[in-house]
Amino acid sequence: MTAALRPRPVPGLGAAAIGPAEEALVLDVLRRQELFRYYGNDPQRPPQMAATLEKEAAALLGLPYVLAVSSGTAALEIVLGAAGIGPGDEVIVPAWSWISCFTSVVRSGARPVLAEVDASLCLDPAEIARLTTPRTKAVLVVHFQGAAAAMEPIVLAAHGRGLFVIEDCAEAPGATYRGRRVGTWGDAAIFSFQHNKPMTAGEGGLIATRDLRLYERAVRLHDLGQYRAPHAAITPAREPAFAGGQYRMSELTAAVALAQLRKLDVLRDHCRALKARITARLARLPGITLRPLADDAGDFGFELYFYARTPEIAAAFRARLDALNVWCQQRTGTYPQYRREYVQTGLAANPALSPFRGISPWPAPGYRAEDFPRTEDLTARFVALPLGWKFTADDADYIAASVEAVHGEICFGEPSRPTAKTAVTSPSATPPAAPRPPLSRDKVPSSPH
Repeated sequence: MTAALRPRPVPGLGAAAIGPAEEALVLDVLRRQELFRYYGNDPQRPPQMAATLEKEAAALLGLPYVLAVSSGTAALEIVLGAAGIGPGDEVIVPAWSWISCFTSVVRSGARPVLAEVDASLCLDPAEIARLTTPRTKAVLVVHFQGAAAAMEPIVLAAHGRGLFVIEDCAEAPGATYRGRRVGTWGDAAIFSFQHNKPMTAGEGGLIATRDLRLYERAVRLHDLGQYRAPHAAITPAREPAFAGGQYRMSELTAAVALAQLRKLDVLRDHCRALKARITARLARLPGITLRPLADDAGDFGFELYFYARTPEIAAAFRARLDALNVWCQQRTGTYPQYRREYVQTGLAANPALSPFRGISPWPAPGYRAEDFPRTEDLTARFVALPLGWKFTADDADYIAASVEAVHGEICFGEPSRPTAKTAVTSPSATPPAAPRPPLSRDKVPSSPH
């Protein structure tokens, strides 16, 4: 490249889009002096910010039940508990996923069973058949970094085995798969408003489902076993009370989250346009392969991935792109679960609570790097190019030109030619997956295990 280095654009998604809309809603809460969602100054009318967030999220997703909670991690723990998953159970979790995907299962008392990812960096649907045992109760699907997993084959494989499907949409709100938003394919979904997410309130989360029983149990779990009037107005209480935790969302958090939810699709469309501008050029480069997605059109578009032929070439790409002021990285806050300390020790807060207690030697097969050759290979060879709300078309063009220049250096000036992309899903002729029946009483114990 002969042009001068371009300054790095300001990174960030929802956090970079914070502005007057968030300020107005937060000030409304402060001026009313009503920070708690269930009661304020008027006994006859509880505050409405969290309730409005739930209502608008439900409308956006086309689902009847949405619950606002304190974090995405809390949402995962609540959904697992609401589904009756606990000691003695197993949950299939992609090996390449965020900390909470593993720890929330451990905290429920169940055992996370790690699965390989495919080249989309999402759960390989074929792993469900390989890993299901009589103890398997659920599959946790992570829509990794803005891109939908292959939900049709996943749901068919899981529901065909009687497994509950949980969608982790923390990094992919607004993404779609075959025209349907992520979060609407499984039995329950979680969303996050943590700082680095496409929507942010610093912290906070949502649970979404079409299952009224799971919704009531989730409400009780997040509010000390209670089922207050605003939720009873949505669907009457049917469950006996049980001990719950405290994972409520405040009105202040809900105010920021609501403003962010209303911006979601605009932010997504901005990122999609930037990504399309770059991929049109990168797809012509030999020797690198764009991350194949289950649904290219449905990607949020805030992070573009390509694979190099070897880890060494990927490292060279990252070093040279970084020198050109292009944001790029190998890890994006996600690491293989089997490389985390809490997996390598196999411990819970109390040793008796660990689902791995008594297994020796540890780490056991299924929790070691050598057990995941595909995940190891893929995650060593990718280069990630993040995009953001404040990136411009000129920034996108500079990123594309930088990759082209580095490619020319590393690949010794090989002539450009189209590179075929590998499909990661079943053919589109596969019939749509039927929704799983509502959570029944024989699937969720009314008393402890």
